[in-house]
Amino acid sequence: MNTNPITEQIVYLNGQYMPMLESKISTQDRGFLFGDGVYEVIPVYDRKLFAFPEHLQRLKNSLHATSIQNPLTDAEWLELLSTLIEKHPWSDQYIYLQITRGIQIQRDHLPEDGLIPTIYAYSNPLKAVSDDIIENGISAITLEDIRWLNCDIKAITLLPNIMMKLTAKARHADDAILVSREGFITEGTSSNCFIVKNGTLITPPNGHSLLPGVTRMVIERVAIAHNIPMLEQQITLTDLESADEIWLSSSTKDALPVTRLNDSAVGTGKPGAVWQKMRGFYQEHKLAFIDEQAE
Repeated sequence: MNTNPITEQIVYLNGQYMPMLESKISTQDRGFLFGDGVYEVIPVYDRKLFAFPEHLQRLKNSLHATSIQNPLTDAEWLELLSTLIEKHPWSDQYIYLQITRGIQIQRDHLPEDGLIPTIYAYSNPLKAVSDDIIENGISAITLEDIRWLNCDIKAITLLPNIMMKLTAKARHADDAILVSREGFITEGTSSNCFIVKNGTLITPPNGHSLLPGVTRMVIERVAIAHNIPMLEQQITLTDLESADEIWLSSSTKDALPVTRLNDSAVGTGKPGAVWQKMRGFYQEHKLAFIDEQAE
């Protein structure tokens, strides 16, 4: 029996649902030639899209910022993704959704008028964070942020992120935390960054230097609801290195505790007390969301 999940996955491509291995795009698609497109990653719990209005709004913001036509209405996006979820057996999933500017036969940096966007989406099983990470956390290094100046756009052009991921791997770290030219912490290579100092949760303010993370936003809401002191302010490298706790948050992993930074222990070298509390509160928040959607 073939148990390769790729052969069993159904994708959405330009109006059709089909097996992943049968999906094809044009070699003249501007996403392929230029990285001219945007994307979203949306978690699904108990077959329900989590924080969907916020993810959809961020997608629309990215499309607007790049002058790519939004090809569907809000209701059509919801129907598309809901159908994709139902075509797979996993209770918890995550959706990858990508929109490029479309196919242009004559390769040119300047897009032609009236291009039809390419829509591609697929789903993967959403795996729980490992017991090892919950007990021991992850390691990170700091690197200069070499990305462009519009990181608030969730663009598919991720080569700098990949280069920094590879550097982290070569230095036997799980991820990298990025430092801007001005000396401030921006985010991880594919995550937002938090620190805890004297019981206060701190994250950099939104702006062009980092992605406005949906999970980051949910964590802020949960922190406020449970009286965890919360600040949005610039974080320096010194602040990061002296933090009691460091977290990296993303849509598929919630918040992961960083327990080693540049080969030195963060705090006690184990996931901290505030992270432990937040992990419990965040799981309660997800369960409340599932219950609410079931009503």
